[in-house]
Amino acid sequence: MKKEAFRINGYIVLALIILLLLISAVTSLASDNLFFIIASFLFVCLISTGFVINQPNVAVAMVFMGKYLGTIYEDGFYCTIPFTSKSKVNLKAVNFNSDVLKVNDIDGNPIEIAAVVVYSVVDVEKAMFEVTDYQKFVMIQSETAIRHIATKYAYDTTNKDEFSLRGNAEEIADELQIELQDRLQKSGVKVHEARLSHLAYAPEIASSMLQRQQAKAVVQAKREIVEGAVGMVEDALKMLEEKGLLTATESQKADMVTSLLVTIISEKGAQPVISAMKK
Repeated sequence: MKKEAFRINGYIVLALIILLLLISAVTSLASDNLFFIIASFLFVCLISTGFVINQPNVAVAMVFMGKYLGTIYEDGFYCTIPFTSKSKVNLKAVNFNSDVLKVNDIDGNPIEIAAVVVYSVVDVEKAMFEVTDYQKFVMIQSETAIRHIATKYAYDTTNKDEFSLRGNAEEIADELQIELQDRLQKSGVKVHEARLSHLAYAPEIASSMLQRQQAKAVVQAKREIVEGAVGMVEDALKMLEEKGLLTATESQKADMVTSLLVTIISEKGAQPVISAMKK
């Protein structure tokens, strides 16, 4: 829960100070005594230490004699308790771009990974007093979370039931945000978004892994072509049999299946020889 600090409208206090100085000046001149002017000047110096100007989306934490008094969240000109220590905390959303980290994925492949984190301070008391430097805390914890996420998944996978860093960017981003929020809870920071900004194999294996990816892609494409071709042949034979256009032995059917598969799968123009069926 936010603790509001005691403050008074600064313009009212400033007007009272000016009025006090005028009264003391008139009184001193009338009585030919400088005591009132000196006393008023010292009082003004004392009160002026309590003035504070707060900007929009900035909070001012107030500490007096080692005791936390509260925070001013509203922008404006205020007067607080004199000799109060004032620390300003930015409440605006901040973008943090992590360094490119080199880690091993779950398969042991070295990869390069980085992320961008959008966060803001929502609890000034925690940000000021629970951690030494909340900005540095965010930086270190973000890099730790990124490393942890990178080691849980493979860079890429052909298994549709498994998550990968490259293939499931949205899911990885959501998990990274949840883990970061858990790690940064004690610092009073809210994570608005966390998303991978860089993902690549390490330079020493990039070339070989690219060849591996290409090989996997070719194998997967061939598998899909074969599966589709088999389905087409099954449909063709079934249709011919249903219409009574096909009466052949098992051997002849096998030859026809082979010829149809060659025709469908071949990347070049194929000229299969289909045996004539006699009744």
